[in-house]
Amino acid sequence: MTDKSSDVRLAEADALRAAGHPELIEAASHIMAGAFGKAEPLCRIVLKRDPLDVNAMRLLAEIGMEVGRLEDAEALLERALQLAPDFRLARGSYANALGRRGKFEAALTELDALLASEPAQPGYLVLKANTLVRIGDHTSAIAIYRDVLARAPATAGLQMSLGHSLKTVGDQDEAIAAYNAARAMRGDLGDAYWSLANLKTFRFSDEEIDTMRRVAARETIDREDYYHLAFALGKALEDRGEYEESFTWYRRGNAIKRRLVAYNADENQADMAKLSDYFAASIFASRQNAGYQSRAPIFIIGLPRAGSTLLEQILASHSQVEGTQELPDIISIARRIADKKRAGDQSNYPLGISGLTDSDLTALGEEYIERTRIHRTDAPFFIDKMPNNFAHIGLIKLILPNATIIDARRHPLACCFSGYKQLFAKGQHFTYNLTDIGRYYADYVRLMRHWHHVLPGHVLHMQYEDVVADTETQVRRLLAHCGLPFEEACLRFYENRRAVKTASSEQVRQPIFTSGLDQWENYEPWLSPLKTALGETL
Repeated sequence: MTDKSSDVRLAEADALRAAGHPELIEAASHIMAGAFGKAEPLCRIVLKRDPLDVNAMRLLAEIGMEVGRLEDAEALLERALQLAPDFRLARGSYANALGRRGKFEAALTELDALLASEPAQPGYLVLKANTLVRIGDHTSAIAIYRDVLARAPATAGLQMSLGHSLKTVGDQDEAIAAYNAARAMRGDLGDAYWSLANLKTFRFSDEEIDTMRRVAARETIDREDYYHLAFALGKALEDRGEYEESFTWYRRGNAIKRRLVAYNADENQADMAKLSDYFAASIFASRQNAGYQSRAPIFIIGLPRAGSTLLEQILASHSQVEGTQELPDIISIARRIADKKRAGDQSNYPLGISGLTDSDLTALGEEYIERTRIHRTDAPFFIDKMPNNFAHIGLIKLILPNATIIDARRHPLACCFSGYKQLFAKGQHFTYNLTDIGRYYADYVRLMRHWHHVLPGHVLHMQYEDVVADTETQVRRLLAHCGLPFEEACLRFYENRRAVKTASSEQVRQPIFTSGLDQWENYEPWLSPLKTALGETL
């Protein structure tokens, strides 16, 4: 649920009481509790009675943001602001909606307008900092977080946000201090323990491990705190070589997380098959005049925990290449083509591509270049490291035919088990069950085989184990595929101080090491479901 500062909550309650809306006061209470199904009918009752009620519009938009109906939320808030331009709570929600939809510049414009008259308002400052994080400006975000913490009552959530940004820019000691401050405020905050574990270099003391066990054993513990603690305990015990108990905690954390996410392995397999069926070689042959001709984007695709952050760090150390982050824009374009209004609707992707003209495809490519500009400066090339874009290679090649694509791949058991051990901030729902992740890896390999068949030579397969074994040869091969001259800095990638947002942030700030290659072997006695699901891929 979206975080709100206490003063924003008070302003919201005051506004609803002043408007004489008992239904909306109750709806707001349900929203804060996450009971969106109870809140929505109350908002609609008010809107049926008064279709121009801007308070009801705003709360309905808040519900829309929480359940993923971002376009509807944005439209509702635009209408509310047309009716009441000075409705500051709605403008704050509108800025949030714009940011959630990737319209970062517009979101920052709205927030700056709000802060012009209330420069010390913590809620708007934190929302601005969160938006700056989304565009990779962690330095500015850190300054805002620290300013708010210095002037307003500290919260564990704000300390966590500060810690995440400090981790991203490589300030590990300060990140640890922020995470420790968060758990000092809330001793059962599982996310604080997991964030320390997720640094990959932090080691818990005996006392800290005992504390985590005690907290996890409480009958009253929140399930979100529990699964964070479970993953943290799994990592802490793995670092000690206590693999059986470590796996027990990983399994507990994954089991709870799996129950909380929506993922269907059969549906994923069917979706991958649809892509193979649609994207025949003839599709690309018939669209040779389509697409925006920029060579700037370099896509690194694959599965999470497959070595993509290492490849990104190597490339971003080149003078002509800028690293960004896992950009959502290709997936956003695919979803627009899919034209699904609600969960359960039939997807129009990829069949909807047939209804697009060459000019439409070119416009989508240009839109991608423009939308991603906020994440980069003026380097000739930039990296988009969204791993899930492997499913959209066909779309990428239609809208950006000159884009470079690199497939980061790792031994299936190493990759899959590393994903199983990782608690992701969002998405990657297939990783929380050994059978699911094995099937997903097999689907991915099948689809990549198809892309290599219909787009021969367009995708470079980079095997993580080969990069570790012979780094210079593989780096030269990588740069050649990108059309870039060799630079020694790419071999000294660990000296690059750029911000790195993924779980491998601390690992890529060190020289390559081989100790992580076969960690899965420590857990082999419990990996039978994974091996079965991988099948012939092994």
